[in-house]
Amino acid sequence: MKKQIVIATSNAKKLIEIQSILNDMSVEILPQSHFKIEASEEPFHTFVENALIKARHASRLSKLPAIADDSGICVDALDGKPGVLSARYAGEPSSDEKNNEKLLKSLENESNRKAHYICVIVFVKHEMDPEPIIVEGIWHGEILKVPRGSGGFGYDPLFLDHMTEKAVAELPTDIKNRISHRGQALQKLKLKLNQIYG
Repeated sequence: MKKQIVIATSNAKKLIEIQSILNDMSVEILPQSHFKIEASEEPFHTFVENALIKARHASRLSKLPAIADDSGICVDALDGKPGVLSARYAGEPSSDEKNNEKLLKSLENESNRKAHYICVIVFVKHEMDPEPIIVEGIWHGEILKVPRGSGGFGYDPLFLDHMTEKAVAELPTDIKNRISHRGQALQKLKLKLNQIYG
């Protein structure tokens, strides 16, 4: 029987991304909803602390090793905002559309539109694991003035990838998964997990 790992996310689109990148490993990746685990609090100001608390929470309640991701977009001209509040930038209930609108409004008179997506992923073998595996991926680009494309989620219609000169929402899924912040972090995690699970 395959070893099981729980993923601490309630975001269905994020879950699909993670599962598609890790699907060729010899482990079974299960969402926390499989165990009826509610989302953990994310009280911290850094991605790494939030990812860690989410992983420990899912591991404690599932009694399995856990993976958690905390990610967001950091805009230079906004001192790194929305940052850890990316999903809730325009308030609760969270809405990609409202978040995008607020970001465009915040940058209305701004010529510096540099930004980057960041993803921090944490893996714990058990809730009290003193040596969590921590990996990160960063994807540099800039914020467009008008949304483009219909794919992806979050700020993808506004984030211009410098390499392809396309908005992330215009990229095919396989290319996005290869070059994105989450794709980069997951590839690093995969290497480390293969050492554990072979």
